[in-house]
Amino acid sequence: MQIRIDNSAGFCWGVVRTIDITEKTLAAADENETVYVLGDIIHNPKEIERLAKKGLKTIDHLGIEQLAKTDEKATVLIRAHGEPPSTFQMAEDLGVKLVDATCPLVTGLQNRVKRYYDKGYQVVIYGKPNHAEVIGLRGMVNDNCVIILSEEEALEQVDFTKPTVLFSQTTMEKYVYHKIRDVIESKVRNFVEGGETKDHFQFKNSLCKEVWGRDEEVVQFAKDNDIIIFVAGRNSSNGKSLFKHMKQYNENMHYIEDVEEIDWNWFEGSEIVGITGATSTPQWYLEKVKAAIEEWSKSKETVQI
Repeated sequence: MQIRIDNSAGFCWGVVRTIDITEKTLAAADENETVYVLGDIIHNPKEIERLAKKGLKTIDHLGIEQLAKTDEKATVLIRAHGEPPSTFQMAEDLGVKLVDATCPLVTGLQNRVKRYYDKGYQVVIYGKPNHAEVIGLRGMVNDNCVIILSEEEALEQVDFTKPTVLFSQTTMEKYVYHKIRDVIESKVRNFVEGGETKDHFQFKNSLCKEVWGRDEEVVQFAKDNDIIIFVAGRNSSNGKSLFKHMKQYNENMHYIEDVEEIDWNWFEGSEIVGITGATSTPQWYLEKVKAAIEEWSKSKETVQI
């Protein structure tokens, strides 16, 4: 049995940067200083566990208020997904030290959303309303925006008479995003003289290139393997999106968060096994999954002999 890991898999550069900042902050902390992160550092439980063993503790927003009363030397990391301005203001007011590890792409998106809002545009965001990244974007415009997940929701919620700008959460599906764009643009033409929509409707490609740029690679990877083991956190938006996309090209795909979830019956009749995952899936865990499959394969061969 041939077992191989997708060359395009592993952390995106934004996650690499966040993990690097986290590692350095932990290393620089003295014995009396605790390093916290506001929410899960990334959407992968295995990496969360690894960093927790190094001393990283996870808190929520109420935890920041508690730290101000109990731990003057605490340092709080802002994770890759970013936070709304209110979080930074709260920390400043309470005197809590923050280290901003927000992905630069997310920071740039926040600034662009704020800029168009200030110009008077109706801000429409394709994303999950309660996702950490979207909560940060909502905070940039005082929650005065339209959050949608489909073409149907766009038709129901967007006011097509208003100048509108469309953004996306960075990890959403490219094809759905473009369909939403087409629907809005088509409707906007009804309210613009001569059908010229440029000033009335702006479409901004705010998807992460390392996410949608993998589309062709993962499709080919799906086609080139008999079975695909897709490794990602259950709450990874990017993971769910990539898995759904790849499954169109290989039905023999299985989504796991932990190596213990593997059912060895899945491999019956398969000669080539592909392992891949989300942009929040660490390379070291992909290697662990590969090692487990290799060990099982060797034990099976021994039994057959």
